[in-house]
Amino acid sequence: MSIETRIAEFRDVFGKLRAEIGKVFVGHDTIVEGTLISLFGGGHVLLEGVPGLGKTLLVRTLGQVLDLSFSRIQFTPDLMPSDIVGTNLVVETPEGRRAFEFQHGPIFAHLVLADEINRATPKTQSALLEAMQEKQVTAGGEMRKLEEPFFVLATQNPIDQEGTYPLPEAQLDRFFFKLLVGYPSAAELTEVLNRTTTGHQAEVHKVLDGAALRELQKLVREVPVATHVKDYAVRLVLATHPKTATAVPITNQFLRFGSSPRGAQTLVLAGKVRALAQGRFNVSFEDIRWAVPLALRHRLIPNFEAEAEGVTTDLILERILAEVSPDPVAALASA
Repeated sequence: MSIETRIAEFRDVFGKLRAEIGKVFVGHDTIVEGTLISLFGGGHVLLEGVPGLGKTLLVRTLGQVLDLSFSRIQFTPDLMPSDIVGTNLVVETPEGRRAFEFQHGPIFAHLVLADEINRATPKTQSALLEAMQEKQVTAGGEMRKLEEPFFVLATQNPIDQEGTYPLPEAQLDRFFFKLLVGYPSAAELTEVLNRTTTGHQAEVHKVLDGAALRELQKLVREVPVATHVKDYAVRLVLATHPKTATAVPITNQFLRFGSSPRGAQTLVLAGKVRALAQGRFNVSFEDIRWAVPLALRHRLIPNFEAEAEGVTTDLILERILAEVSPDPVAALASA
């Protein structure tokens, strides 16, 4: 199969997935696109928004259009790590003896919805760390591999602080994108009402299975990135490191810590997926710029001054994008 054919196939599948999700999930084009880009990039997604905006609906619909095993974990303060990864149970063998048998938890699925993830204790949240990064879990003294593709979509509510536990930075860093789900527009809200108060039943179809998804994920890795585009992604990430020669003024003023190397990896992989989705086999500066807020907003740690003045990481990234030029010659001249 020629590379042109593979690119056309990728673009077709990406478009079909968006169309099928659009039958159920209204609007939020950037959220849908970001979720699909994370899926093809092999990363996990954190969806943040107030209740009732359709975060869980989006994830559930994604599970319907993908021919993959799907499980939902409702995170609560009393949830234990064994409720996620599984535990050893005593069972009776056909010979009448008793033996331990491992009961797999809901983490053993291709697509896992971690609903209201910030309601679980840090001990339980940490059970996801190994799974998200290493694609394996340790339970009962044994390491057990998770079947790929493995994709975690987590939701959290940013306004209800009672009974919640902030996600640790180590876990946040394992999310490919953090997507902020906002309120719908008037037209979108009207469409929501039309679909949910009239007996409307959307019929969605399977678009992609696990084997085909893995092949398309391999294609993503093959997309070339020009040296100057890769350099731009590197300079953007280095600009988030305060008190360094590469930092921009707003970074030194409002950040305690900048992005990890995973941020740069995410920018490049997201750029590759976005290029393929648009029928291109090369990553542009615009692909990198588009991914910056989604890939880096949860990887920056503001200082006290930023919190006191209400300066968000999105605002800091907006300034960084304005100050870090894609043109390496211009960057050297201003250094």
